[in-house]
Amino acid sequence: MNPLDQNSQANALLDYIVREVIGRPGISLSADSPLVSSGLIDSFALVDLLAKLEDVTGMRIPAGKVQPKDMDTVNLMLLTATRIGKPKKSS
Repeated sequence: MNPLDQNSQANALLDYIVREVIGRPGISLSADSPLVSSGLIDSFALVDLLAKLEDVTGMRIPAGKVQPKDMDTVNLMLLTATRIGKPKKSS
């Protein structure tokens, strides 16, 4: 994954988190902002966020191998996708 791709993926995830998960327009987040540990998102939101991570990265990520700490920042999410994800098969 080249840096431009990862930057685009991070921006897509950040936009989704602000609009759909947190629902507070105008909140400022970076790819290193703590999300779970700060209480901005809860464990229920992680399921939707994992699905979005799969969409953005094109990877299939086994939910059973993901811990909340792996989803605490957007950068950690992308690292987790790279570490345990498998490319989705084309249909």
